[in-house]
Parts: sequence; C-alpha cells; structure tokens
Amino acid sequence: MAVIVAQDVEMKESVASPEPHLPASPSLLQHLKSVSSLVERGVASKELRLIVRAIRHMMALRRKLKASVLAAFLKHVLPTGSDALARLMPYVTKDEERDMDVDSPSSTGQVSSHKQSSLAELEILSYLLVLIFLIDQKQYNEAKACSSMAINRLKQLNRRTVDVLAARLYFYFSYSYELTDSLVEIRGTLLALHRTATLRRDELGQETLLNLLLRNYLHYNLYDQAEKLRSKTQRVESHSNQQLCRYLYYLGRIRTIQLEYTDAKDSLLQAARKAPVKARGFRIQCNKWAVIVRLLLGEIPERTTFMQPGMKRALRSYFELTNAVRIGDLELFRRVADKYSTTFYSDRTHNLIVRLRHNVIRTGLRNISISYSRISLADIAAKLHLNSETAVADAESIVAKAIRDGGIDATVDHASGWMQSKETGDIYATNEPQIAFHSRIAFCLNTHNEAMKALRFPPNAHKKELESAEKRRERQQQEQELAKHIAEEDDDDF
Repeated sequence: MAVIVAQDVEMKESVASPEPHLPASPSLLQHLKSVSSLVERGVASKELRLIVRAIRHMMALRRKLKASVLAAFLKHVLPTGSDALARLMPYVTKDEERDMDVDSPSSTGQVSSHKQSSLAELEILSYLLVLIFLIDQKQYNEAKACSSMAINRLKQLNRRTVDVLAARLYFYFSYSYELTDSLVEIRGTLLALHRTATLRRDELGQETLLNLLLRNYLHYNLYDQAEKLRSKTQRVESHSNQQLCRYLYYLGRIRTIQLEYTDAKDSLLQAARKAPVKARGFRIQCNKWAVIVRLLLGEIPERTTFMQPGMKRALRSYFELTNAVRIGDLELFRRVADKYSTTFYSDRTHNLIVRLRHNVIRTGLRNISISYSRISLADIAAKLHLNSETAVADAESIVAKAIRDGGIDATVDHASGWMQSKETGDIYATNEPQIAFHSRIAFCLNTHNEAMKALRFPPNAHKKELESAEKRRERQQQEQELAKHIAEEDDDDF
C-alpha cells in the first residue's frame, strides 16, 4: 500500500507541474493593451460604442492594477519624452515594489518600443487610469493634482471621440475633491465645463456635469441654487441610464425639500427602479428618501420595501420609524428619532423627521376617530401623549385642523369638550376607486412608454428596410406584369 500511495503522490505532482508548451493566460498588461486597441479602433471607425466597451473592460481591471503594470502601460501607450508621460510617471513610480511575475520577458521587451505619436484619446485614457489607481490607493491629494492636470489637458481638446472618456473623467475629478471635502473649490470649473459642453453639443458631458453640479450644491444644502440651475438648464435626452438615475435622485431630494412630495415620490421610486442591481448603496439611499416622502404623504410603505436582499440592516431605522407612524404613537416616534438620530443626520433626513411629527399625530387622531364615536379632548391629549401645560387646548386645535383638512370626519363640541365622529359611508360610492385605478393605469402606460424609448436598435437598420422595400416593389412589379400577361392570354382565348 505504501508503494501505491507513493506512486499516487508522484502522479499528482507530475500532473500539477505545468507543461512548457501550454499557452499562458493573458497578463494584466495585455488586457490593458487590448483596451487601448479598442479605443484606437473606436477612434478610427468613429464608433463610440467601442470606446464605451473599452471603459467597461478597464473598470473590470481596476482592482488588479499595480504600479509596475501601470508604468509599463504608460510607456507602451504614450510617446517617449511627451508631457503626459513626464507628468504621469511620478505617480506610478513612487511605489518601489515591483511584481516580477506580471509579464513574461517577451512581453516586457515589447514595452520598450515607444510610439512617436499618440492619440489624444489614449492620453485621456492614461490620465483616467492613473486617477482611478490613485483613488483606489487612497492617495487623495495626488488624485486631486492628477485630476486637475487631466482637466486642463481636456480643455485643449475638441474631439467628439473624447466625449465618452471626458464624461468619466469629470466624475472622478469631482469625486477626488469630494473625498478631500473641497467640492466648493471646483464649482466654478464645473460650471465652465458645462457651458463648454453645451456649446459643443456634448450631450453626455452635459448630463454628467449637471449631475455633478447638483451634487455639489446639495452637498452644502444649497437647494435653492440647485433648483435654479436645474430649471434654467436645457435638459437633453439621456444617453446614460446611470446619469438618468442620479438626476432623478437629486430631483427627488430637491422636490422633497420644496414640499412637492408627489413629484418627489415619483422621481425617487423611478430612480430606485432604474438603478442597476449592483448599485446597492444608491438604491438604499433612494429607498430611504422614498420611505420618508411616502410617510409625509400619509402613505405606509409595504413591508417588502424593508426586506429587500441586502437592505434589511440598512433600512432598519426607517422600518421602526414607519412602524411608529403607522401606529400613531407619538412617544414611540420620539424614542425612535432619538435612538437613530446619528443615522438620520448622516443621511441628511433629520429635518424631514421633524416634519413627520404632525403625520404621527394625525394618524393617531384618525385611529381614535375610527375607534370612538365620541371621546373627550382630555382623553385625546392623553392618548396622543401631548405632554404640555395646555394639552387640552392643543388637542382641540389639532382636531379642528384635522377636520378642516379632511383628515377625519367629525365635529367638535367646544362647550362639552369632546369630539363626535360621524358614521363612515361606503367608499365605493365615491370617486376614490376610480382615482386609484386611473393612477395605476397611468403608471403602467408611463412605464411602457419609457421601455419603448429605451429600446436599442442596431445601426443602419433603416437601410435594410429600404432594401426590402425595393425588393418588394420589384416583386409587385413582376406580379403586375404577370397579371397583365394572364389577362392578355384570357382576352386571346375569348
């Protein structure tokens, strides 16, 4: 048995050892070279989808980037002695660790051959790659300097094939300043870039820069300025689903602060629905604001909203807040608000939580009016936990306001000091079911129209239709000639 075991071990070792003739898997440097070749093909054929594909492949490689591989790629793409190479190399040569097994000797030998000239798109790609590497390495000050140099270089270019790369560069330019809490420094630069993108008809750059400006204003709670910019900016047709989701999210936040809760709810729910599944953090933020807006509208979100995969823990505080509003317990609402005050401040929803107090009182009052046909104002104040010296007077004013707003159907007997509830009628005898069905049908039609607009068609598809139309005309002409010939034969027979 020992001999057999030894033979098995030897066989396993022989299988584990790689054979010299097997092809090695593509290295990281070769993947980056394929990205640059995609950009070159896109520029040569003026196909922006190839550049978009190159960016997508590059983002998939960002976690694997190393300084040595990045330096080799820069030497391969940028010409020797160019300004871009001289500016970018210091950022990737600070790390003295070298990975010897990154490339084979044959591949590293190919890197030494430099180009005499380089495309502007490849230069912007190099800036973008180094900027992403610095952000991932948490070198935020270096990332700020690199992004500023990239924007200065980008201002000198006016090529439509750069627009896709420029839009991504704008985002990381703003992100690098946001990480260092200095967004206010680039507000003027973003406004100038947006003006330039508008003059050049760069629609992708316009919507990207508009979202960055809205984020800049909302970061400092400048909601009025954000709304003025949004209302006076010409909205172009969206070319990116991500940018559309961001715009809807910022629009929902602005509408919420401006007390336009219905429009805010539609924008936030649409942003959460259109967002990619992988964008969990963004969807969580949309759901947090949407829950608050629905509570302010007097609606109670479904339980499934808080039980979505990966969101249960993040939405726990808002679930307890919703439960307090649903019950109408003012004391429970206060405890939840104090318990999760840090979370609400970090989410920037603490001001909206203060507004919810009136909704909690109104919900509790509605439950009381349903449960009691007649109840004294003192008991209402006790059940609503109105702990003040003038609790009865406060309860009377709250009941009167709720009756005026249509929240409850009751009357107040000021002399006796009680509230008399009226009998509830049949809701199906009113127009409320019709209104509810109309809103659902409008939502479905809107979703269908947006889905039709989002369909993508292959390029030059209309030419195929023209060719088929020509063939159809030829076929009809042949059929007419054949019919005429048959008719002539019939005449000859007669």
